[in-house]
Amino acid sequence: MHIPEHRLTELGLDLPAPVTLAPGLHLPFTFVNRRGNRVLISGHPKQAADGTIAGPYGQLGRDLTTEEGQHAARDIALSVLANLKAEIGDLSRVTGWLRVFGMVNSAPGYDQQHLVINGFSDLILDVFGAGIGRHARSAIGVAGLPMNFAIEVEAELLISGA
Repeated sequence: MHIPEHRLTELGLDLPAPVTLAPGLHLPFTFVNRRGNRVLISGHPKQAADGTIAGPYGQLGRDLTTEEGQHAARDIALSVLANLKAEIGDLSRVTGWLRVFGMVNSAPGYDQQHLVINGFSDLILDVFGAGIGRHARSAIGVAGLPMNFAIEVEAELLISGA
């Protein structure tokens, strides 16, 4: 049986702590919303090891390079997995990634959003394998994101044992 947590260890990756909000920050939603066997992942930025929100901030093509964006998107995938694990327990309960939606805060003329969000998709495929990790995806450029985040990713997936 493929165990995603073991694959993360093989890759030398650690999940951050589940998200911790800054004092006074009110978010009237959950980062992970489980409904039966469906799980909806709210837009995630990157988290630091202690679970605090860690950006990155600014616009791709102005403040960050595409390569920096790819690394940040990979780290966002780790943040999503940390919050998902906190909600469902074992990541091996994931039976299928359905959809990933990546938003990239983009400077005028920047057109590499798809390459940035590859950082997220590549990690999901590497950790879960093609059978479970395969997903539909959109990567779009936006003029701004909340708190000036550079990247935000949301997703939808299926789990077993609802």
